[in-house]
Amino acid sequence: MKSLRMLTAVALVAFTGSAMAQAYPAKPIKMVVPFPPAGGTDILARNVANYLTTVNKWTVVVDNRPGAGGNIGVDATTKSAADGYTLVMGQTSNLAISPTLYANLPYDPVKDLEPIVLVGSSPVAIVVKSDSPYKNLSDLINAAKSKPGSITMATPGNGTVAHLAGVRLMKATGAQFEHIPYKGSSAAIPDLLGGSVDFYLSSVATVASHIAGGKMRALAVTSAKRAPILPAVPTVGETVKGFDANTWFGILAPAGTPKPVLAMLNAEINKALKDPAVKKAIEAEGGEVIGGTPEEFAKLIKSDMASWGALVKESGAKVD
Repeated sequence: MKSLRMLTAVALVAFTGSAMAQAYPAKPIKMVVPFPPAGGTDILARNVANYLTTVNKWTVVVDNRPGAGGNIGVDATTKSAADGYTLVMGQTSNLAISPTLYANLPYDPVKDLEPIVLVGSSPVAIVVKSDSPYKNLSDLINAAKSKPGSITMATPGNGTVAHLAGVRLMKATGAQFEHIPYKGSSAAIPDLLGGSVDFYLSSVATVASHIAGGKMRALAVTSAKRAPILPAVPTVGETVKGFDANTWFGILAPAGTPKPVLAMLNAEINKALKDPAVKKAIEAEGGEVIGGTPEEFAKLIKSDMASWGALVKESGAKVD
């Protein structure tokens, strides 16, 4: 009798989950973007949302919730109903770096979120102004080695992927740069172009127009493969063997979201990522489409929390 009740309960749960997936979505889906409009994360989210709205006839609304390096939007998602109607476009900074960078992070990326799919990744670009004496990455590294601390490295801020990619570069080469953190690119780019700093690490999307316009020279990108938008620019790994330091982006839901709903979202978003228009739009921002399973995304989050967390500790960066 007990075994029969257990089998009945399991069957009921399976039927309920299946029925829920068939009925989903019965109302608009909110996709939280924890950064302002028009940035790289926002553009990725809107391309996926537009596909699901146009092709699937779902209503997917992008909700920008910027602040605290993306932590505010992620935290709001973890506190939302676990019904599949609130998603978030998370990234390396707020899922893998923030747990170590912030002393009192209000969420746990592993316990409080359900990974759905890894959307894509984007490298950091290492750039100098166009008339810089550093013609390639080796020039920059050798100059820093000959006079440790004399070469200034600008980044969008302490604990950012760009900053930690610079830390990883120093660790891999033995070069010592003087870190100059900025609050975003709006002040860093004029200082680079004005000669106040020697080089700048930032997202490809942020500096691509300056490279195309001849104001900056890209020395390298931090991905394992060359960026589609900058095919002539070598990777750091072509100079420093095995180097790889990307920002990745992925869609998640609050912990406890029904598995059938997660499976449906994974399948439909993977279809979106194979669409030529979506792929082209992501590549135009310097990114690379990835896709895959929730399990693969979960594994990446855990491994990167460990690797980026170690670099945060090594750099001494901390935010209260």
